[in-house]
Amino acid sequence: MQALPMFRAEQKGLAVLADSKSIAIPKVLFCSTFEAEAFLIMEYIEAQQPNPLDFERLGQHLAVLHHLEQNSPFGFKTSNFIGSLPQSNTLHEDWTSFYVLERLLPQLQMAVDAQKLHPTEVPSENTLIKVCTTLFPTVKPSLLHGDLWSGNFLISAKGEPYLIDPAVYYGHHEVDLAMTALFGGFGNRFYEAYHEVVPKEDGAKERCDLYQLYYLLVHLNLFGTSYKGSVTHILTRYFG
Repeated sequence: MQALPMFRAEQKGLAVLADSKSIAIPKVLFCSTFEAEAFLIMEYIEAQQPNPLDFERLGQHLAVLHHLEQNSPFGFKTSNFIGSLPQSNTLHEDWTSFYVLERLLPQLQMAVDAQKLHPTEVPSENTLIKVCTTLFPTVKPSLLHGDLWSGNFLISAKGEPYLIDPAVYYGHHEVDLAMTALFGGFGNRFYEAYHEVVPKEDGAKERCDLYQLYYLLVHLNLFGTSYKGSVTHILTRYFG
């Protein structure tokens, strides 16, 4: 039963992505419980190993998703999960405030509470806001997958890219790109195709580090201190 809220949040995220009509999403067939166990049953997609052309299509489709105009503040109508951790999506009109208050600070506090970070290693809210304000451009909300690593997409046997297991919200499109690059990247064809639709902006490398910080903190909180060095490196470089 503990998994049911996660499955329901996933179902809602898949529905929102499907409604965008920008990229394929497996149909959700059932989300319920049976004998005190939760389950989520989706359409079966026969998958194949992605080749460079598949990555190109994935980049094109993701860029279309991100390029759609959104009439929304930053955040989402409900909170959801990143992995098994809660992800707060309280709405903000300002991207920096959203990212600091709803992404970085909750994960930093969780790490301190679990003694995975020392309080002296954590920047103040004011410092986080100041640095992010300096490095973030004027941002328009895009609908994000929210957890786009290599395990959360698949390529069908017909070469169609699908997204699965989202942690959706409205945010800066570069967040999804930062996650794709965190553990090896998706290949040059993916990024070239993406940026043909959504051009790369100055300062993307620095923002990539700050956006990856969120996911590294999630990994620190989920999997332990093997991720601490990567976390403290970014904290020291940008906020030290």
